[in-house]
Amino acid sequence: MANHKSAAKRAKQSNIKSERNSSVRNAVRTWEKKLRKAVSDKDQKLAQDLLKSFMSKIDKAAKKSIFHSATASRKIARVSKYVHEAFAK
Repeated sequence: MANHKSAAKRAKQSNIKSERNSSVRNAVRTWEKKLRKAVSDKDQKLAQDLLKSFMSKIDKAAKKSIFHSATASRKIARVSKYVHEAFAK
C-alpha cells in the first residue's frame, strides 16, 4: 500500500486508467468479432459499415496509447484485407 498521499493518488489513477483501457480493448475485440461475423454471413454493406467503425475505434485507442500505433495499423490492415478479399469476387 502507498505510504504517501501522492503515491496513493497515483495508485488510484493507475487503477482508473487500467479499467478504462481494458474496456476499450474489449470493445475493439467485440467490433472485430462483429465484423468477421458479417463477412462470414456475406453481408457486404454491414461489413463495410463495421469496418469503418472498427477503424475509427482502433485509431482512437491508438491515439490514447491503449494500443501501440504499429499494433493498431497492423490490426486495421489485417481486417481490411480480410473484408476486401471476401468481397473481391
